[in-house]
Amino acid sequence: MKYLLTIVMLSCLHVAVAQTKDEAAVGRAVESLRKAMIAADKAELSRLTAEKLSYGHSSGKVEDKAAFIQSLVSGQSDFVTIDLTDQTIAVTGGTAIVRHTLSAKSNDGGKPGTVHLHIMLAWSKEGGQWKLAGRQAVKIPQQ
Repeated sequence: MKYLLTIVMLSCLHVAVAQTKDEAAVGRAVESLRKAMIAADKAELSRLTAEKLSYGHSSGKVEDKAAFIQSLVSGQSDFVTIDLTDQTIAVTGGTAIVRHTLSAKSNDGGKPGTVHLHIMLAWSKEGGQWKLAGRQAVKIPQQ
């Protein structure tokens, strides 16, 4: 009986952490965005973002799609590394909300730095592809 109970509990745990197809697709899109931001890959950044992107920085600055991409491509915003942790993905219909913690090394305009942020991403499904529609960052208070 104890063995059976263990199997049932493990099965329930597996179901609880299993991702839907859309959640997995959004996770892949987030990873593609992370890599494209590090590489400053203009074509990939354009492919992954919605035309009406609203990209909010922790400073309060908000960029549209063109400004977001130009900032990365020009080196004004330069990510050397980006590590994402504590990620959650919630999909409802054609919208996905992703939350995670971002820790990065940057070299903005040639000036080395570090970034620690809580991020919320809003993704929309357009033509079967997930596109970043909105992003907002909040600085993590230093303790």
